[in-house]
Amino acid sequence: MPCWALARTAVGHKADPLRRANACFSSNLIHYLVMRLIMCVLLVAFLTAFATLPERPAGGQGRVRPLQTKPNSLPAHIQLLLLDTADKPPRRVPLAELQGDQSFYALRNYQPAWSAGLEIGTIGRAALALLTRAEDFGLQPRRYQASALQALADSLALPSPPARHVAQQARFEILLTDGVLRFARHLRRGQLYAFTPSPLEQPEAPFEPAAWVARALMAPDFTTALLRCQPQHREYQQLQQALANWRQQPTGPDPVAHRRQEQQMALTLERWRWVAIPDSDYIVVNLPAYRLEVVRRGRVVYTHRLLIGRASTPTPTFSSRLASFTVAPEWRVPRSVAVQQILPYLQENAKFPSEHDFLADNNYALYDAQGRELDPSTINWLQVTEQNFTYAIRQKPGCSNLLGNIVFRFANPYGLYISDTSEHKDFERTYRALAEGCMHVERPMRLAAYLLGPDSTRAALPKDGECEANPRSRTFYLKRPLPLHVRYATCAVVGGKPRFYADVYGRDALLRRQLFGARAATLL
Repeated sequence: MPCWALARTAVGHKADPLRRANACFSSNLIHYLVMRLIMCVLLVAFLTAFATLPERPAGGQGRVRPLQTKPNSLPAHIQLLLLDTADKPPRRVPLAELQGDQSFYALRNYQPAWSAGLEIGTIGRAALALLTRAEDFGLQPRRYQASALQALADSLALPSPPARHVAQQARFEILLTDGVLRFARHLRRGQLYAFTPSPLEQPEAPFEPAAWVARALMAPDFTTALLRCQPQHREYQQLQQALANWRQQPTGPDPVAHRRQEQQMALTLERWRWVAIPDSDYIVVNLPAYRLEVVRRGRVVYTHRLLIGRASTPTPTFSSRLASFTVAPEWRVPRSVAVQQILPYLQENAKFPSEHDFLADNNYALYDAQGRELDPSTINWLQVTEQNFTYAIRQKPGCSNLLGNIVFRFANPYGLYISDTSEHKDFERTYRALAEGCMHVERPMRLAAYLLGPDSTRAALPKDGECEANPRSRTFYLKRPLPLHVRYATCAVVGGKPRFYADVYGRDALLRRQLFGARAATLL
């Protein structure tokens, strides 16, 4: 009742002033208390609603959100385990992909991924089977807790109190998710990812295992969808299948050798994962195999033998695009070769003059720092040292040219090229790490003709092995530069079977120790 209504008595006379004041005070107090009560109710309702909102993921990653499920349900146990694992070290569940696990379950509101009710589902068993046979992919099941997961799966098949069963099921869920995410990461990028791309190579976009696995769960065939994260080029795919088949074969009379070769295949798969080959048309060089392959539409169309860099001057691995080649090239002698190999001959000639001129006999020309040709006989070579050697030496085109009839060029930070050679007999050797770092290819004109394709200018190419006395230098630029990948693989599939190569640069020993431990290195 309004305060003014209390100012009158029942008979219409004015009330006592004190009574009127008390009545007004009581009415205001009641009104104030009612309003406070309403505000408190609204505040509680607002805070309750706000508390149930999901937290925004930090940095794109899912964080553990406030519990929105029944306290004793499987989703509730999954959420609590992730919370305990994240916030209360030492972890109750050892996880290698904690951030990915949290993101994975946050996106599905903590609903189980591998369970059907309170049992392991069909997809869950398929995922566990993949981790158990990780060695078929050159990986190790222990890195994905396959044994612990199998033990948990066995215990879940036994009768147990409902509360314990749900807790164990949640533990199995999280451990399996963690193992599958790590397995997918290793399949895609390798366990070490030691590869550092050169400035010419574009690093692959970041790989998110949680998103990949989530998509695989929605595919008709989970296993097939998950395994598509592997490199898809022929070199990797053939070797992975060969490794899986190899593991099904008897070890034979020498199990140590069998295990060593199995590890060699695993090391090679690891290297292939560091950098993928996204093209279907490309050239691939395998250094330990001394082999160059031309691949068209995923199939090898030409194979060429190679000479590669010595162990002291190893050929590096890299990717580029073969953009041009020069017929009858001039060889610009590297300074290191000039001072270490040619200068001693010049000094020997200066000490013991003869009718033979080393530079002229080998078709070399001498130039100063400004590019002007010099007469070598005017220089006192006995006064020239490695420190004050300021000359440039070039070998003219011709039969004795170290580059042979042709050189293939491509951008790279090492100054490398692929060329013909004047020493064709070296291709018959078993050990062909004989060059200064660059690569020399057998039958280079066949490669050049392939690069030109139907272009009529290829008719002007000389034949392999032929040599002109005074050839004319010509450069051809390709309309479509062809991807070139130089790799180090001590195992490859040839004719459907694995073939093993010597570790010519000694790179397998270190990688074997890192992946399989110091004890595995003794298998070498």
